[in-house]
Amino acid sequence: MIKASYEILQPANGQSFLLRRFDSFAFDAPYHFHAEYELTYILEGAGKRYVGSHMQNFTSGDLVLIGPNLPHCWKLDPGRETQTPASAIVIQFDGAFLGDDFFDKSELQHIKRLFQKSGSGISFNGDTQKIVNQSLLALSEEESSFRMLIGLLEALQRLAQSTEYTLLDQNQVIAERSLAEQERINPVFAYVVENFRQQVSLEQAAGIANMTTNAFCKYFKKITRKTFMETIIEYRLNYAIQQLVQTDKPISVIAFESGFGDVSHFYKMFKVKMNLSPLNYRKKFMRSFDEADDLAT
Repeated sequence: MIKASYEILQPANGQSFLLRRFDSFAFDAPYHFHAEYELTYILEGAGKRYVGSHMQNFTSGDLVLIGPNLPHCWKLDPGRETQTPASAIVIQFDGAFLGDDFFDKSELQHIKRLFQKSGSGISFNGDTQKIVNQSLLALSEEESSFRMLIGLLEALQRLAQSTEYTLLDQNQVIAERSLAEQERINPVFAYVVENFRQQVSLEQAAGIANMTTNAFCKYFKKITRKTFMETIIEYRLNYAIQQLVQTDKPISVIAFESGFGDVSHFYKMFKVKMNLSPLNYRKKFMRSFDEADDLAT
């Protein structure tokens, strides 16, 4: 049974934060969480990024800041695990890694607000993404621990002052929960993330939460404002949408690969969400893509 694993981090050699460079094995990590902030820059690789209850594509250059105890993982697209290189630079640090009151100073008010927003997970784009990614690459090659610390603070300040970002888990389904509630709901979302493309069992999810099915259904809806099956269907539809625009697979294949056991049910659920059939959605996307390509040339 897959659960959201709690990761314990310990900086080496007395350093106040961890900076590590990972190869493809890091993308095998399960949906997990830890008490530290995490800044991740994807050097190479493409797939799906899961942050809280949010799912989105990622590609090379992806830059995300994740707050404490917010579950997350990056999964390479099926088939790419061994065919395409994948690597990342990851910085992890405790909120008090420079002292309990360090970020309460007026000069650091922007970074403190950045930390507050990171409870939803923050994806950066534009020039901010490019500049900070270059800074993180330089930090990964820096030998002076002092310059590494200054470089991290400068990167955080640039992120804090940027408007080029998107909040990921905007409903903060997990981030706003108490630690006790997170300990109960995180393993459930881990089960969903790892299994939504296959058969998902309400009874197994309830068992993970150590609740009866009736109690679990009420609890899950209270926490997420959606039923358990609505959440599963949302994950499946989001995955299907990405497959429709990224591949030329037949729609029936996409339906089954996304976790739908019945193609007609997939069509029905897709149309409810997108107000278009899967085929028309793909055609509309391709027309928009061709028009944008024509304008670029």
